Parts: sequence; C-alpha cells; structure tokens
Amino acid sequence: MSVRVGTCSWADDSLSKLWYPPGVSSAEARLRYYAEHFDTVEVNSSYYALPAPEAAQNWVERTPPGFVFHVKAFAMMTRHPVRVEQLPPDLRELAEFDERGRIDHPSRELRSAVFRRFLDAVAPLADAGKLGGLLMQLPQYVTFKPSSLDYLEWAREQLPGTHMLVEFRHRSWLEDANRERTFDFLRALPATYVIVDAPPMASANVAPTVVATTSDTAYVRFHGRNTATWNRRGGSASERFDHLYSRSELDEWVEPLRELAAEAREVWAMFNNNGRSTDVAGAPFAQAPANAAELVELLAGAGVPVAAAR
Repeated sequence: MSVRVGTCSWADDSLSKLWYPPGVSSAEARLRYYAEHFDTVEVNSSYYALPAPEAAQNWVERTPPGFVFHVKAFAMMTRHPVRVEQLPPDLRELAEFDERGRIDHPSRELRSAVFRRFLDAVAPLADAGKLGGLLMQLPQYVTFKPSSLDYLEWAREQLPGTHMLVEFRHRSWLEDANRERTFDFLRALPATYVIVDAPPMASANVAPTVVATTSDTAYVRFHGRNTATWNRRGGSASERFDHLYSRSELDEWVEPLRELAAEAREVWAMFNNNGRSTDVAGAPFAQAPANAAELVELLAGAGVPVAAAR
C-alpha cells in the first residue's frame, strides 16, 4: 500500500501567504492548486465551526477523483469548550452558556444535535467517495479513565458508518500501564489510533510517539518538535506547531512508514507544522508543504511505495 502524504489544512496562514503562487487567491483556486500537488488533506476549519454541506459539495467538485478529505471534528464533539457564537443560530437555543458566552458542559441533547449536524455536513464527501477519517482530537485534560472511555463509546455510536480517528493529547493513554488497554479499547470500538510526532518532552500534555495500529489504517500526524513553544504561556497554536523538520528528522520515519505500509491497508502521513521558515537566500516559505514534499522524496528514494505529489 502506498503512503499518502498531505497537510493538515490547505488554507493556513503560511500556505495562503507563501505557498500559493500569485493569482491563486480564491478559495476555489487554492484547493484546485493544492490538489495538483497532494492527493489528501485534513479539513481543519471544521474544528472551529460546523461546516456546511454546500461547502463540502464545493470541495468535491474542486478536487479530482481519488482525492481524500479527513475532517477534524468540531470542538464540542471532542469535549473542548466552545463559544455560543460558534454554533449555528438554530442550535444556540439549546445551549447553556456563562457570562463570557462559553459552553463548557453542553447537554447530551445539544451534543447529539451537533454530531448529527456534522454528519449531514460531510455527507457530500461520503457520497462522492472522498471522505476519509473523522479526526477526534481529544484535549490535553481528557485522561485515561472510565468516564473518558464511556464518552468515546458514546461518540462512536453517534458516528455510524464512519471511520473514526482518535488522537490523544494526554500521555496517560500511552503510558506503559495503560497502552495496551488503550489499543484494545480502540480495536473494539472500532477506531484508528493516531500516531503523533511531537516534541520529545515529558510533559503530561505531550503524547509520546508510539508506532502502532488498531485498525487496518495507519495515520501519522506531524506536529513538529518545537520544545520551546509547545507550553509557552499565552502562546498560539501557530507558535506551538512552528517547526521545520530537518531531513534527518524526516528520515527517521522512512523505516516505520515502510513497515506500516507493509501491514496496513491505508497509510496517511499528515503535516500539521504550520509555521514559516526561510531558505538560504532569506526568502520565507511554508513549512508543512515543504516537509510533505520532502518526505515523499525520501520515501520514494528508499523504495517505499508512496503516492507522489502531482
């Protein structure tokens, strides 16, 4: 099975300002241009607001056959707090929120409605055969405990007929005492364990890199290795993931990806480093697409089957 490589957005600030050539500025033009270079992408905007079916239909029409979208679950679906204005107007009447407009503990009724709305939104992708996985990225404060397992079981029931990808941000899920229990739980759900490449830190909110599978799919997300910014107080997500992988760091993944490609039906390598770097001439460039293209080159050079950039 070929490894398929892409980025965790086609519209991040660094891509929008640095990667697309002059004249490629509309939403339609950018997605069409992206699809000329990579055959898969993560939809990141769906974490911040529920997508509209019309948007998903546009994505279908702007990409070639075989292109695959993985869609990040809306924040409420993964137990992140949201602000009431992030909800569609007709769902806001179900929400109880504090004086700041935050919904920290939504009712089961509201959360169920959000799951249904999310499935309706991605239906055009599924109908076109372009829907990959639904990424459930749990927050760092969701630890390995019975209530967390219960929630994931409930969430799995809300997403019938879909491919659930589960990413952990708290290391308790992957510590020696819980690792196999975590993997067995995901196999039984069923759901795919998301492998992460993250800074080599002992912090509780950094999941260790454990190469394993819980389904016939292997899914790797490259978050960068910026230890200086990961836990910076008041830092933004763009600062946390600001890291240009060196060639040697990417080369570390050649053999693991070769092994995953030999045993899994699908292998995805997705770059979430969304900062900018400069080349030897001082010109800025976007990190994620540069590293994605470099990984394709390394895998091809090592004889690992890889879906080459177009």
